[in-house]
Amino acid sequence: MIGRLGVGEVPISVSGDPDDADLVQTVRDVGGVTHTLVSSAPGDTVEVRGPYGHGWHHEDAFGRDLLLIAGGIGLAPLRPVLYRVARDRSRFGRVSLLYGTRRPQEQLFTRQIVDWQQRHDIDLAVIVDSASPDWGGRVGLVTELVRSATFDPGSALALMCGPEVMMRFVTAELLDRGLPPCDIRWSMERSMACGVGLCGHCQLRELFVCTDGPVIDYPTLAPLLGTREA
Repeated sequence: MIGRLGVGEVPISVSGDPDDADLVQTVRDVGGVTHTLVSSAPGDTVEVRGPYGHGWHHEDAFGRDLLLIAGGIGLAPLRPVLYRVARDRSRFGRVSLLYGTRRPQEQLFTRQIVDWQQRHDIDLAVIVDSASPDWGGRVGLVTELVRSATFDPGSALALMCGPEVMMRFVTAELLDRGLPPCDIRWSMERSMACGVGLCGHCQLRELFVCTDGPVIDYPTLAPLLGTREA
């Protein structure tokens, strides 16, 4: 939970190297609190609480294939996993990063994407919803990348973060490919306020996203996603 005194705070995932001493966050300017954060100058005071909740537990993929699927700013919470995977690459099978954005201009970490593309041990595929004629990459939806990804459905773990509608369709594609529901994990986004499961702002029926998540396995989420919220 990050904020400024007198303004408020918002939940922001760590997006830097987890083994680095610096705390790195990626913030999108979409509201009053985030605008104040991105407008901060060196020396300004920023409040930080946490970390809270459950993370990716990517170590469950040791000896298995790993799929990292991101939409838009959803790449930021997955970047720490990529740092760890790159450092311990021999402990994983095939590793794929599937990344989609609305437009090429909305891609994050563009210089790092080039570095990842130059690695021979990480399969990286990028796609955009729409682009001008000078875009030389793929145009379409992230689900298209899932269809062409190479992984063993019987020995793979999928971690995804992005718009909820994207994760729904990607999950359907993964299930069609034969990946068991228990090997699919979402990072959920809800309106978190206290961060410790007391205020109820982020409640998803019996779950509190701040404490039970934000990373939640699909079998736990599936019955909740089909229930209309009041």
